Amino acid sequence: MCLCPFHPDWAHFALGHEGRPRRRTLRPATHVRIRACLSSATLAPLGVTFLLFDGAAPALPAQRRDGSGAPGNVRRASRTRRGGLAGHAHPVAILILRYAKECRHVSAPQEICAKPWQTQARVRTVQKRTVRVLAAAQIVGGIGVGVAVSIGSLLAESVARSETCAGLARTAMTAGAAAVGVPLALVAQRRGRRASLSAGWLVAAVGGALLVAAAVSRSMPLLVVGMLLFGVGSATSQQSRYAAADLAAPPRRAQALSIVVWSTTVGSVIGPNLAGPGATVASALRLPELAGAFVLATIGLALASALLWGFLRPDPLMLSLRHHDAQERQESAAGTEAAPAEATARDEGPGNSGALRAGLRHLRRNPHAAFAFVTIVVAHTVMGAVMTMTPVSMSQHGTGLTLVGVTISGHLLGMYALSPVVGRLADRIGHLSTVVAGQAVFLVSAALSGMGRDSVVLMMTGLFLLGLGWSFSLVAGSAMLSEATPAPLRPGVQGSTDTAMNLVAAVGAGLAGPLMSWIGFGGLNAVAAVLVLPVLAFWAVLVRAR
Repeated sequence: MCLCPFHPDWAHFALGHEGRPRRRTLRPATHVRIRACLSSATLAPLGVTFLLFDGAAPALPAQRRDGSGAPGNVRRASRTRRGGLAGHAHPVAILILRYAKECRHVSAPQEICAKPWQTQARVRTVQKRTVRVLAAAQIVGGIGVGVAVSIGSLLAESVARSETCAGLARTAMTAGAAAVGVPLALVAQRRGRRASLSAGWLVAAVGGALLVAAAVSRSMPLLVVGMLLFGVGSATSQQSRYAAADLAAPPRRAQALSIVVWSTTVGSVIGPNLAGPGATVASALRLPELAGAFVLATIGLALASALLWGFLRPDPLMLSLRHHDAQERQESAAGTEAAPAEATARDEGPGNSGALRAGLRHLRRNPHAAFAFVTIVVAHTVMGAVMTMTPVSMSQHGTGLTLVGVTISGHLLGMYALSPVVGRLADRIGHLSTVVAGQAVFLVSAALSGMGRDSVVLMMTGLFLLGLGWSFSLVAGSAMLSEATPAPLRPGVQGSTDTAMNLVAAVGAGLAGPLMSWIGFGGLNAVAAVLVLPVLAFWAVLVRAR
């Protein structure tokens, strides 16, 4: 049908066959959206204008006397209502005047802006400040986390005086990160991101101080406890990306999230290279050589905590929840019902356990949130298993430590350096499409790494693509998880996702060694490729459900 208001088809749309206005009740949500731009004071004069200048209006079809409803002879109305002008009322004028009349009955709370609240000037200002503060904290805190990744195993070997205990440091750190994912989320649920993230970095700083004490006293229990607490810093770094998405507008959510992920690049590059400066600090403080790097790490972690506590104001999650509650009240006044997940969260009460149970139910009931959950867990598991065994495989084939270090650096570059590009891509083509692209990158990486046992170039390329596939999956999956989850449930769902991600990745890294000794590095990459298939199958189900 032509939508031009002067086309004859408008007569059929606005009026019945007898020229009587159709009774259409506008929904409250329709009033809310339209009255963001128009008011009854604007609509009424516009309708009168259509009545005054209606000389060329189309004729209305008359109904046949037999009642068949087929158009008969064309006739024009010769009389006006209540002594009006000659001619008939234009259908557009009737619609405008009727709507102006109905608008008077719309209550004041329904007169809200049709644009998302994230586009308000104050919210945009707070969002920019939030991303800057999170990026700064991620840089200084990431340096401390990077120290443990490269030097933690050496410290464990030095304290225990045994090579068999070298892997204990990495295991304890991973276990610590997995154990505090949900507790950090629950603190954020009740106190906000500022309290959660600053407390997480502070606990990690205490762990760094314990590691320095363990190096001095050569205490293995103290080292294990210190590494467990140090793992809290890793979990805090991972949850910082969600804080960047709390106030982000939906079209830019992945981009905001990716900036915080990109900031980790600085820590991952500088942290492993603090052994030299740490030795200088240790010499000045008369500490063991490896303890100096953890002194610098402790300072960085404490600085990250202070930055977030002092400058992450207003709290992004609390501000998001306030806007969400205001929007919910306006929708309730308009007569619309809340989403089932949000209603469940209210029914559970304010307790942490109730919110967590509601979040887990949301993961089971929302297909897109479940898809994002599976994507993040699988991506982290595939990345951790292959990355852990790549240096071992390269060393077995005679590759020098320098090339091994360059390969790992390229892998970290793929993980973090291109995150802003991935975020823009995800916002442009969609989160779902970006996740699928990441799985394709994983498959290419597995093929190149599996066939590149004797080729350093293929191994470097495969590991770089492994990091890039992880970046595609994590950035797009995290943005999708935030978008598919109501604001009151986000902290619990996000914390559960990170906990599952770290636990499954730890199991995968532990099984990677026996698998490689059994089926080789090529077989390990084949298993990694098989792990990607459930994500692709889940994607096919979502596409078919559309």
